[in-house]
Amino acid sequence: MSLFKKDIPTDVTPTKTEMDVLQVLWQYGPSTVRFVHDKLNEQKEAVIYTSTLKLMQVMKEKGMLERDETHMKHVYRAALVESKVKGSMLGRFVDSMYNGSPSDLMVALLGNDKTSAEELQKIKALLKNMDDNH
Repeated sequence: MSLFKKDIPTDVTPTKTEMDVLQVLWQYGPSTVRFVHDKLNEQKEAVIYTSTLKLMQVMKEKGMLERDETHMKHVYRAALVESKVKGSMLGRFVDSMYNGSPSDLMVALLGNDKTSAEELQKIKALLKNMDDNH
């Protein structure tokens, strides 16, 4: 399954705080540091603006972000593809927590009391669709 491919190098695997920034950029598109900073502050405890700025500058140096400097305000955008980052992280999680077995992960997820009947229906529909396409 393509979700489990190691598509991004280990040296650009985002940390939790870097993922927070990427999530904002993936959801809202290219944005200023101020916009990202404000969104991060809506989600959790107060973050200092200069910390957000420095984090985004470091992420640019790592190749995680690109910066458009053609206007007065610098606009950043994610240089990493959301599905590849999440797929790579999921693959490593499955490898480390479930010995590389997606079925063991699914058993753990489906056996979880947080899985609603609606979510189970979505999963069944997804599995049926996958069966129909093979």
